[in-house]
Amino acid sequence: MATGGTSSTRLYTRTGDLGTTGLVGGARVGKDSPRIRSFGSLDELGAQLGVAAANLPDGLPGLAPLLVRLQHELSIAQSELATPPGASAPAFRILARHVTRLESEIDQYSATFEPLHTFVLPRGGRGGAHLHLSRTIARRAEREMWSLHASEPLTPELLQWINRLSDLLFALALSVNRHEGFRETAPDYTV
Repeated sequence: MATGGTSSTRLYTRTGDLGTTGLVGGARVGKDSPRIRSFGSLDELGAQLGVAAANLPDGLPGLAPLLVRLQHELSIAQSELATPPGASAPAFRILARHVTRLESEIDQYSATFEPLHTFVLPRGGRGGAHLHLSRTIARRAEREMWSLHASEPLTPELLQWINRLSDLLFALALSVNRHEGFRETAPDYTV
């Protein structure tokens, strides 16, 4: 549950049948609101990270636990996004330490390949390709969060975190592809 609470054993509530959904504190907003789109994309990203983890190659023992930790961080971010202005602050938030940790991991994984000097096609082995897809979902979530931020300010840490998360997913995709023997392909602009 995106709000960080517990859910009943029943999987349907009927409360969203008219196109609204509940936020922390009881407020209801349209299912197409910037807030719902933002945490919906994070929900999608969490599921995609599960698919990426299921497709990782052997020989990368620390990567699956990292993806699980990122799924937990996504839950924290979703809870924060599900809390509108005026509601009690969520018990857990994305903090500067989350951003710093992502930066450290970006440095760690990007050290496994040469610096890039061009865009690359999002491809590779199964694990790398799924991580590239994860990166694109993270970028969409970031755009949606900035749209929300224009009308309902978000914390700087949350916005920095989503930006770093997509950078980390790019570094992971390239690292996994290198592990599997795939090399990046630059776009051919002459086709």
